[in-house]
Amino acid sequence: MKISVCIPVYNFDVRGLVTALNREIHTYALDAEIILIDDASAGCAFRKINTEIEHQVHQLIFLEENIGRSRIRNLFIKYADGDYFLFLDCDAVIDHPDFLRKYIAEIEHSPALDLLYGNFRIAEQYSKSLRNRYSVAREIFSGERSSDISVFKTVNFAIKKDVLIEFPFNEELTQYGYEDYVFAKLLKRNGIRFLAFNNPVIHVDDTDNAVFLKKTQVGMDTLYGLIISPHNNPLIKDIRVYKAAIMLKKFKLDGVFLFVYKLAEKKIYSNLVSEQPEIRLLDIYKLAWLLRKMQ
Repeated sequence: MKISVCIPVYNFDVRGLVTALNREIHTYALDAEIILIDDASAGCAFRKINTEIEHQVHQLIFLEENIGRSRIRNLFIKYADGDYFLFLDCDAVIDHPDFLRKYIAEIEHSPALDLLYGNFRIAEQYSKSLRNRYSVAREIFSGERSSDISVFKTVNFAIKKDVLIEFPFNEELTQYGYEDYVFAKLLKRNGIRFLAFNNPVIHVDDTDNAVFLKKTQVGMDTLYGLIISPHNNPLIKDIRVYKAAIMLKKFKLDGVFLFVYKLAEKKIYSNLVSEQPEIRLLDIYKLAWLLRKMQ
């Protein structure tokens, strides 16, 4: 069984990540390869930095134009040879020396599994940001194991190559947001066998609060794009913000909500960009943005 470690790269120095992975691969003679695809990082700095580790990876591909979070993951099918693809975000840090071997042990113990998710932790120095507070509150799963595919995130997961070929990421989703959720729902509807287990990476995300709010807006735009295509309804019907928006519209309270939100909008924004942002206000912010799109 061969593992292809697949790392989409965008504006990030992946030398430390690749070195840590290679240390384990070579120390234990693992049947594994590392593939990097750079999604047209801005400028030449990151291309130059990451070229330094070209000799440490099986392939290093630089794209001339950005193709987005979904399409780039599907692109690894063209370059990787493994039976399983282990996807890692480029801003992940390997926290323990048996990271790959834990994945291999789970696969060998349960070869019927199609998709494994390893979870993540937050880098301590960025733990107070809005983006990372949200991760702790809503994204990181607790416990040792779970078969609930709703906990799935793309930061750290392994999938059978054949499964990814049959059920690729939705390439219509070119902007930030919901590509992981839609992918997981598609797999669940098709009976994919899933395990989440605690084999975390550290997620090093230093996104500024204001920048994260702009990305949140893009995420709501992406969700709205899914909403207006009726065939997506089975995949998105359980999304919390979507369910809340539908409920408000059903009882004709969306206008009232937006009127009250407008009165408090500046205070809500001020809190969300502060050093003590409240996640419940982020929920309100997202709902307001989506309802405005749906008017």
